[in-house]
Amino acid sequence: MFDALSQRLGSVFDKLKRRGSLSASDVDEAMREVRIALLEADVALPVVKDFIKAVKERAVGAEVIKSVTPGQMVVKIVHDVLVEMLGGEPGKDYDEAAARETLLNIDSTVPPVPILMVGLQGSGKTTTSGKIGLRLKTREKKRVLLASLDVYRPAAQKQLAILGEQTGVDTLSIVEGQMPVAIAKRAMEEGRKGGYDVVILDTAGRLHIDQELMDEVAQVRDAVKPAETLLVTDAMIGQDAVILAREFNEKIGITGIVLTRVDGDARGGAALSMRAVTGKPIKLLGMGEKLDALEGFHADRIAGRILGMGDVVSLVEKAAANIDQAEAEQMAAKMMAGSFDLEDMLSQLRQIKKMGDIKGLLGMMPGIGKMKKQLDAANIDDKVMARQEAIILSMTLQERRRPELIKASRKRRIAAGCGMDVASVNKLLKQHQQMAEMMKKMKKMGGKKGMMGALGGLFGANKMPDMPTDPEELKKLMGGGPGGMPGLPPGMGGLGGGTPGGLPPDLLRAMGRKGGKKR
Repeated sequence: MFDALSQRLGSVFDKLKRRGSLSASDVDEAMREVRIALLEADVALPVVKDFIKAVKERAVGAEVIKSVTPGQMVVKIVHDVLVEMLGGEPGKDYDEAAARETLLNIDSTVPPVPILMVGLQGSGKTTTSGKIGLRLKTREKKRVLLASLDVYRPAAQKQLAILGEQTGVDTLSIVEGQMPVAIAKRAMEEGRKGGYDVVILDTAGRLHIDQELMDEVAQVRDAVKPAETLLVTDAMIGQDAVILAREFNEKIGITGIVLTRVDGDARGGAALSMRAVTGKPIKLLGMGEKLDALEGFHADRIAGRILGMGDVVSLVEKAAANIDQAEAEQMAAKMMAGSFDLEDMLSQLRQIKKMGDIKGLLGMMPGIGKMKKQLDAANIDDKVMARQEAIILSMTLQERRRPELIKASRKRRIAAGCGMDVASVNKLLKQHQQMAEMMKKMKKMGGKKGMMGALGGLFGANKMPDMPTDPEELKKLMGGGPGGMPGLPPGMGGLGGGTPGGLPPDLLRAMGRKGGKKR
């Protein structure tokens, strides 16, 4: 969603970083370009004015202009103002418990906790209700009841029932002819009797805001007194989303916002404007059609993505949530022993698929914005993994464990079995062979110790530190500092020098390059 804005801001800051010193006029010129970039991204004009004013006040200070790395200091200031505009606290250490608390207020002494879902028709309320139910069930271990109050849209209640079946979340039984307020009261009563922790109430939408819609939602709100009233809105509608949020907040009183279709080509202005205009936080982001494609909104991480600094903490969280630890450890042991067959390759493919689409994962890596053209040219296709999985599944168990058995006749049978040609089978086998050879080299280097020692040499150390997989531990290890990704020490922003897309100088020298250019 923020790709275009990220590229524009990246080019502005690149110019600043090339200069050894900055004058007030340099900062003014950069801020003019930042202003244009934000307006083009569809950020509301009052928000842009406040943002530029806040950055200027901090950036024109003597400590920035006289700084050893003034360009990096400006990036740090822009990052901090972005975090504040999005409702976060710059420089605050990651706290898992606090992060969960700021997402949804579901800890109540008297369950069930009612969550009211509101918004216009077509914004994705029903699907988002199912996603939140699944998230609370799997991550928070809560018993959730879904209830549809939409008695107007054909099959709306049936749609939520089907989503409940798909996610394994209970849904309220449908009673024909019952009206929204009565359904809401019945849902809360059922929630109390059934021992549920949370009741999610999916209200009806309209094509546009009208008094009838507002009156009905207000009646439901007064009947159940929700702990959360979440406005679900489509990120693709731009500034209309900001107007919508303001209207619902003034007439109903919302506690948070859920943005859907964030994985589309929206310009991102709505996300940047909503918090500033309404004073209500964006709590969740719908990242795709899959029922687990729902992310928590963290201001520092989003700011990092916008400025090309990546979002390593979210990437680690995604890995921790989707990758089976026992299976990963078993595979790691096999790899270190120099053993890697097609069964292992299949397991790897499935683990990666669980984490989502490849472009989405790459988007969390620091500096990836610089490589957007190369990524687009590479035509990364997530279907490739599905085709590779189909090829391996067309093999016998013996063939997967002993790939050397696969000769011409077997290749033809495998190709026919998965509906592809022999060339595709050959390509997969070659990829596997290359990976297997790499594993054997690692074994010759001394397994894990040898590999870590070799990497450590690149960074001018005797050995690489053990990298934690827990987000909190990772954040502590990374510390914090100016010019870098939120949580990275000085000189490592975007993996080096505070420059999105940069690499540590020691690594560049080890690769035979200096400053990104060939010697």
